[in-house]
Amino acid sequence: MTEKTMSIGVVGGGSWGTALAFLLAENGFDLDLWMFEEEVRDHILAERENKVFLPGAKLPESITPTCDLKQAVSGKDLVLVVVPSHHMRNIASEMAPYMDAKTIVVTASKGIENKTHLTMTGVLAECLPQIPPGQITVLSGPSFAKEVAARVPTVVAVAGKDLAVTQKVQAVFASSVFRVYINSDPIGVEVGGAMKNVIAIAAGMCDGMDAGLNPRAALITRGLAEMTRLGVTLGAEPLTFSGLAGVGDLILTCTGSLSRNHTVGMKIAQGKSLDEILDEMRMVAEGVKTTRSVYNLSHKLGVELPICNEVYHILFDGRNPVESINRLMTRDLKHEMVL
Repeated sequence: MTEKTMSIGVVGGGSWGTALAFLLAENGFDLDLWMFEEEVRDHILAERENKVFLPGAKLPESITPTCDLKQAVSGKDLVLVVVPSHHMRNIASEMAPYMDAKTIVVTASKGIENKTHLTMTGVLAECLPQIPPGQITVLSGPSFAKEVAARVPTVVAVAGKDLAVTQKVQAVFASSVFRVYINSDPIGVEVGGAMKNVIAIAAGMCDGMDAGLNPRAALITRGLAEMTRLGVTLGAEPLTFSGLAGVGDLILTCTGSLSRNHTVGMKIAQGKSLDEILDEMRMVAEGVKTTRSVYNLSHKLGVELPICNEVYHILFDGRNPVESINRLMTRDLKHEMVL
């Protein structure tokens, strides 16, 4: 079996799933793309466009849209799962009866499950016990879906425990506009991908208050320290957080106008309630649910995450962002390099 003859299924027809399906089709693969929404399937069948989540990108005929999960995953050599983190367990459980032990599973979802505090590879491992752990990998890095679909040069990392599997995934996704590095630290890659959304909400609050550029730079830098602190506690390699899935994705999400999490933060700072903001959004801002997971996990492990804690209290307890800035600025003085 050569890479180009691999059978591929993509589970998740949101903006990111559709963009990655487009990328794989451009790389020469035929694939099934599963989505929950029948309207999305019908738009793609009729007009080759996901008008709901990724308007403007014309999808090749080699992408077959479907609402049949069995069709999307049965007999596939590789299944890419790109669903909101809070839906991962239910959808992975529905996939399980149709999954083959030979299948490589790649997740591009970013989040930490609220109840179990598992990353997405952890959820997949529980729900798909027939898949060897080395065949479950994660793709992450600074990558807005709209730009990937527009063929803007993008660089990401794929992480897994089996080098041969990770290299195979690297070869499948890599192209002249999508460079893929391999990484052997899936926990670090996933913690970075999840926590950067929480820090992006904080950065959006700073921008929404017109607080200045200094605070945003401080938030990014100290946010990176918090990501590293929690990640290392969970067994991640510190160096991972200086890479694409760490500081790379953090910078993009904290400063890019396409960031949904940054947008949530801006609107909170401008006086809107969280419920109002979420009601206005069709797409998911992963950082909201991840904030709860990170807050609870950090207290369970005894890991100090002052920025993430303040974001939690602003989102769920109604704390004023101005008050949060003062609390952060007047904390006990510390050594910068002590995790």
